[in-house]
Order: sequence, then structure tokens, then C-alpha cells
Amino acid sequence: MKLYKKYSFLILLSTFAFALQAQDKELPPEGGEPKNFQIPKPTTVELDNGMKLVMVDYGIVPKVQLQLIINAGAINEEEEEQGITSLLGNLLEEGTENYDGKSLSRAFAKMGGQLGVNGGLHNIGIGTTVLSEFGPQAIGLIAEVAQRPLLPESELDRLKNNYKRQLSVSRSQPQTIANQEFQKVIYGDHPYGRELPSDELIDSHTIDAIKQFFAEEVGAKRSTLYVVGKFNEKQIREAVEGQFSAWQAGKEKEYIPAEPNMNVDVELADRPNSPQATLRFGIPVPDPSHPDYVALEVMDDLLGGSFSSRITSNIREDKGYTYSPSSTITSNRYKSAIWYQAADVTIESTGDAMLEISREIDRIRSEAPTAEELDGIKNYMAGIFVLQNSTRGGIIGQLNQIDFHGLGEDYLNKRVQSIYDVSPEKIKEVAEKYLDPEKMFLMVVGDMKATEPQIEAWKKADKKFKKVVD
Repeated sequence: MKLYKKYSFLILLSTFAFALQAQDKELPPEGGEPKNFQIPKPTTVELDNGMKLVMVDYGIVPKVQLQLIINAGAINEEEEEQGITSLLGNLLEEGTENYDGKSLSRAFAKMGGQLGVNGGLHNIGIGTTVLSEFGPQAIGLIAEVAQRPLLPESELDRLKNNYKRQLSVSRSQPQTIANQEFQKVIYGDHPYGRELPSDELIDSHTIDAIKQFFAEEVGAKRSTLYVVGKFNEKQIREAVEGQFSAWQAGKEKEYIPAEPNMNVDVELADRPNSPQATLRFGIPVPDPSHPDYVALEVMDDLLGGSFSSRITSNIREDKGYTYSPSSTITSNRYKSAIWYQAADVTIESTGDAMLEISREIDRIRSEAPTAEELDGIKNYMAGIFVLQNSTRGGIIGQLNQIDFHGLGEDYLNKRVQSIYDVSPEKIKEVAEKYLDPEKMFLMVVGDMKATEPQIEAWKKADKKFKKVVD
């Protein structure tokens, strides 16, 4: 017993001494500024049929990521064709003329990868990541999927039911309701403003209609194969030329221009007995090809786009109205972008949260941030950019964005420096220029019996949002 007490005393003494020593330790040095993001210059090859091959030698792990981006998507659908791109994307995984669905999956698995296909707003993506030695073989399988898909009618009903279940879940979410109404008001009849397709519309799509869409919209001229990782360039080029040279050229890439509606107002969607209200403040802003876009991004992160942003600190940390507010600038629209602040707030705090958000918008428009506050945001943005795009998939995403928005070959390498070049005065300038309260739109989803009185009180309290208030 005495021995036990002795050792206990020694352990306690050691712990106390360690604590004193820890107090004397110096704080670690502050992190340095992230360096410019550098990747090897992409090698681009264009086939006679218009298809492009973009190769980037990157990393040291013996793996290569292949992504065929076909610039055909929901934006190319007629209104009565809504949902066809999503169904097509799922059908492309169900086999080709030479492989059924299971054997196709096994073929990719033998190379250390798996097939991934998605049909989106602007494009259809077909890709995989495999061990470097299998790069050429994987290209052959991707060519099979893109050029000779089976599109089996036997799987269509199952895929339709899966799609309808996904849509049903989405329609039940207040965030989806707010986003749908938000886009509809701003973009109207343009494909960007369409609501989710109805079950009846999904059921109406036949396999012949899907095959016709595929035949008319998918082709070499609209396609780019991105190859990033470790690979033998000569073998990759030979594989692409051998597998894709005979692919039909098809149509040129074409996106329908979108003109955002500036005649905006308050929109309310009733969600009876909801304990929360979902808010969307928003306004059209310049797209990523505009000279002010980087400054707008930095302004957005400072205002509401990061965890340490002003709006988050205000209505989350200080007031407790919401758990995870956030703002962003949409960059996935062709020659069009929207800034918006989103928040799911407790229903009784709707008006108070709206007032605090509008006050923060007014503050950033009227006074420049301190250099210290801005430096913290810029360090955060630059660091996140480098981390997010230091992967094979991240590089492919950036290269595709550069092509989509026409940003120029040096965009990636100059991105970090362009963030650090933004001054406090520039933040105030772009906020004042583009976050005009008189043109801002507000969407509120919640129990209207609870939200309407609060919105009326907000209107009286916030005279700067004239367009919204009238």
C-alpha cells in the first residue's frame, strides 16, 4: 500500500512538472503564405473529328485518372425532355455492345478502378482511376461506353423508379424548395430556372427518346478526355487515336445564354408547422471570366462564405439563430453567376436573422475591412485552393472550369497571387457595385403564419432594401 502511494505521488509530481514545462513552451510560429499553385503545362492534342485530349503528368503514385467530359447535358434538353440526361447517365453504366453491365464493372475492377458516369447540367462525365499500366486499356473501355453503349430498355423502369425516389426526397427538403424557387425567379424559362421534373414526365421518357438524345447531342466535337497522373504519353496518345478517331464528330458545343431577371422581389413558400425558415438573399453578379470575379470571391468569403465570416459570426456565434449559414457565388452557369446567402434559422428568429444579414451586407458596402481581417481570409482561401486542387480529380475539375469559362492557360498558376492582390478598398468597391440592396431578391421557405409578420417588421426596419420592401 505504501509502495502504491509512493508511485502515485511520483506520477502526480511528474505530471505537475510536465504542466509547468508546457507553460514555458513558446507558441508555434505563424504559418507562411501559401505558394502559387503550379502544375506542369498540359499537353493538348486535337483529333481530326474535333475531340480533344488533355494530358498532365502529375504526382508520384503510379495511378492515372481519366475523365471524358462530353459537353451535352440538361441545358440541351427541351422542356419536355427534362430528366433524360440523368437517365442516360445511369443507362451508360449498364453495358456496351461488347460488355454487359457486370462484365464491364469487372473489367474496370481488374485494372484497380471502377466506372463512374454522371449526367449533369452542362455535361456527361465518363471516367475512372486505374493503375498507370492499365491507362490505355481503360481508354478502350471508356471509348466503348461513349460510342457503343447498350442502353438496355430492360433496365429503364428500375432506373426511373430510383430517379423518382431521389427526386421525392429532394422535393421534401426546404433547401431544395428555396433553391428551385430562387433559380426560377432569376432565370425564368431558361433551363437554369426549371423546376425538378415531375414523376409523370420521368415516366413519359421512352428508350427511343433517350437514344435519340444520345445520337443528336453526344459526339467528338463536344468531348475532351482529361488524363492526369503518371502515364506513358506515347501509349496514351496511341490509345486515344486508335479508339476515338472514328467517333462521329457531331454538333459543336452550344450553351443557351441566360439573362438573369433583375426585376426581383420577396418570394414566400409555405411549409406549415416548420420549426425553421430557410432564407436565400441573392443577386446576379459577374461570372468567373470577369476581371472583378476574384475580388468578388474574396469579398464573399469575408462576408459569409467561410466559417469565420462576418455573417456566420453574427447570426451563428453571437446570436444563435442558425447552425450553418453560408454564402457563395455560383460558378456553374455559363456566362452567368449569382451571389447568395443561405441560412436555415429558427422560425421565431426569421426577421431578426434577415435584419442582421442585411446589416452585414450594408456594412461591407460602406466601409473597407481592416488589412488584418482581410489577410486572414486571403490566407484561408489560398490554402484551401491549393489543398483542393492538389489531386488528380481536382486538377481535372479546374481544367474543365478553365475551358468552360474561357479563363486562359495561366489561370491556375496565377490564382493564389490574384487572391493576395485584392485590397481592402477593392472589397468595398465590388461590394458596393454588385451587392445592390435595391436589386436583391429574398426567398423564404417556412410556416407563413410565423414568417409573414416578421418579414413585415423587417421591411419597416430595413429601409435600404427598397426593391424588396416595396
